Amino acid sequence: MIRLRGITKAYGRTTALDGLELDVEDGEFFCLLGPSGAGKTTTLKTVAGLELPDAGTVELDGRDLAGVEPYDRGVAMCFESYALYPHRSVHDNLASPLRSPRHRLPAAEARARIMETAALLGIEALLDRPVGQLSNGQRQRVALGRVLVRPARAFLLDEPLSHLDAKLRQQMRAELKAIGAVRRTTTLYVTHDSVEALALGDRIGVIRDGRIVQTGTREEIWYRPHDTEVARAFGRPRINLLPGTLTENGAFRSAGGGIELPVRAEAPPGTEVLAGIRPRDLSLTAPGHELTGTVYVTEVLGRSVEVTVRLGGGAGPGARPPGGGAGPETGAGPETGAPRVSLVAPRADTRGLGPDDPVRLTLRPENLLLFEADRPRRPGRRIGTR
Repeated sequence: MIRLRGITKAYGRTTALDGLELDVEDGEFFCLLGPSGAGKTTTLKTVAGLELPDAGTVELDGRDLAGVEPYDRGVAMCFESYALYPHRSVHDNLASPLRSPRHRLPAAEARARIMETAALLGIEALLDRPVGQLSNGQRQRVALGRVLVRPARAFLLDEPLSHLDAKLRQQMRAELKAIGAVRRTTTLYVTHDSVEALALGDRIGVIRDGRIVQTGTREEIWYRPHDTEVARAFGRPRINLLPGTLTENGAFRSAGGGIELPVRAEAPPGTEVLAGIRPRDLSLTAPGHELTGTVYVTEVLGRSVEVTVRLGGGAGPGARPPGGGAGPETGAGPETGAPRVSLVAPRADTRGLGPDDPVRLTLRPENLLLFEADRPRRPGRRIGTR
């Protein structure tokens, strides 16, 4: 178990970690998600002992690591910058952790671990090749192999898939998930990619400006985001956020008054809010609360299509109804100031749709999220609904 309590770290006038609190349970694969400069790598280095906190405590399996050298902490860290021996072969780089006095293994056992790790990462054919002759993606896999080949109390992984191509990254996500399930080694994994976090993490922590904003399972983060920034961080396309206010009965009314959504918010009437609708919660065919608008643009995403719709304007009789065929072209121009939303639909449901076509969208009210309006330097927090 990794436990961080009140960790503060500053570099001159820049505060990298600001009272950070974090628990990673024994055997858990924990993903730490945040943008560049949020404090992710500094958190890993603090656990590894490569950076000493200005305040706070770091514990591993109940032991306070204050004064414990990195070598004696029993953690293995994979750096984003590889940290390989460029003049040695791939085999020798993988073997080097097993040659240290602390982790030395019999030759046959070390050879077996190296071959197992190389097979897992798809680098068996590269074992005799010098690291200097490898591509960036191959070097990344070797760096990850140096971590996985040795026994450790915890793995610390700093964006280990960032230099891989999309296909290999997807494959490696599956492999890492399988490794975590089999080995059950406590793992703290840093990433800026929400897809990786959702795919890999038993739990996810969102870090911003050196503080943990929210921790939870993927379901908790997805359905109950702490604020608008957390909601924006997950999902592609990003969540739609419509500005408006609350009515007397707690429902949502858009800023222009043309859109009303049936929610019962736990906030006073007149409160400025943002209604959050995830693109995959909108449909052109399913039953639910109806919204009308016109197509702004479509973008094919393989088997699906992203449709951006200008809301309002009153789709008339020619509008495509849920489950119906395409209506005639309207030739309507852009509606100044009309809010736009994106949705993702199967290609079959969007056949014949083009710019300015009227459409009817549906959504299920239980999928709506409601947030306070964003303020300068303070994202709007989620508002509870009844």
